[in-house]
Amino acid sequence: MDDERPGARYGFEPFDCAPALRLDAHERVARLQFEAIEHRLKKTEEMMERLEKRLWLTVYGVVAVILAQALHPILTAAS
Repeated sequence: MDDERPGARYGFEPFDCAPALRLDAHERVARLQFEAIEHRLKKTEEMMERLEKRLWLTVYGVVAVILAQALHPILTAAS
């Protein structure tokens, strides 16, 4: 054969075969799925942080009410 280019075989041009294209498509889909999972995970972590802040605010509020109820008789007895 006169035409001995790299990748050329039996006089035909190199081409992408269906299995290779299918593999590329699967890789792109997998990459998109992982990106979507990462995005949802970040949103979930942000929601958990907000929930944690609310929980601590509630805990501090309950402690403040308990302390106020404990100090109220002491203050009324002192005056």
